[in-house]
Amino acid sequence: MKKIAIITDAWHPQVNGVVTVFDHIVSGLKGQGLDVLVIHPGLFTYKMPLPLYPEITLALFPSNHMQKLLREYKPDAIHIATEGTLGLSARRYCVNKGIPFTTSYHTHFQLYLSMYISKIVVPVITAWMRWFHGAAVRTLVSTPSLKAELEMRGFKHVELWPLGVDIERFKKTPPQNNLPSLQKPVFTYFSRLAQEKDPQVFFDLELPGTKLVIGDGPMRKELEEKYGDTAHFVGYQRGRELVEWLSLSDVVVFPSKTDTFGLIVVEALACGIPVAAYDVMGPRDIITQGVDGYLSGDLQEAALACLKLSPEACRTKAQQYSWGHSTEVFLQKLAFGDKV
Repeated sequence: MKKIAIITDAWHPQVNGVVTVFDHIVSGLKGQGLDVLVIHPGLFTYKMPLPLYPEITLALFPSNHMQKLLREYKPDAIHIATEGTLGLSARRYCVNKGIPFTTSYHTHFQLYLSMYISKIVVPVITAWMRWFHGAAVRTLVSTPSLKAELEMRGFKHVELWPLGVDIERFKKTPPQNNLPSLQKPVFTYFSRLAQEKDPQVFFDLELPGTKLVIGDGPMRKELEEKYGDTAHFVGYQRGRELVEWLSLSDVVVFPSKTDTFGLIVVEALACGIPVAAYDVMGPRDIITQGVDGYLSGDLQEAALACLKLSPEACRTKAQQYSWGHSTEVFLQKLAFGDKV
């Protein structure tokens, strides 16, 4: 039985795209009879919250325990999913031992940090990310747009790895948990309430009916105090409850300009809900203009136009994204080499 080690600084109980992706990939790999070890911050003694993202826990001084875990597990392939302290520790170990490994690029940290700190950091962080991924046999990315951008910035060995959606879980579901009756149409913000996601744009839109907010984050208290009378905040939702809340929606508005893919977009489409977004990486790679959503610099216009779109067309688009296929591609891209 082949053994695969996946190193990630993002894992449960966090709620984000990286956790969602690798939850499905790990399940798919195990379903094929493979042995998978996820090395995550919960396995380490010393930890601290990431200053700009307190929901994310970073392992401190992980090198010795990382080496111990890898030596004892003896993986046939190593994949580094994130560029945090665990990712850096695993990278160092692999490079020092001459062990081939793969990475995946999920987040434009340079854009996030430019919002929180200064745009001065963008070239520095971009260079660091290029160095980090440069030692990998392959760096996996989710869209052609991201592949082209990274290659333009000097990243090497960048390969496509399509992501998926749980089409059976995400489908329009009649509410069974006494959810409130919301005035139609319902326009939904479905993402983390943080500066890099641009939630303020959603609240500034003049839209009829109800604004529904599914998600949480550092900006929630501020936004709920300001817009609690005009928008319905329900926080993070999971499982059937998430699908039921989504099923109340008529349009999902996705104002982020920094996401590299946007799992939220395909999850909404799977529920038959069109998406209004900017014409940027992520939405641009998923949405067909005027069929399952609208891409525009004017999100208000795009959101209203989405009301006329077919739920069936939205779900048809989502059916192109399969976690089974994503798992197969991931497995093919791994660098199987000597054991640690």
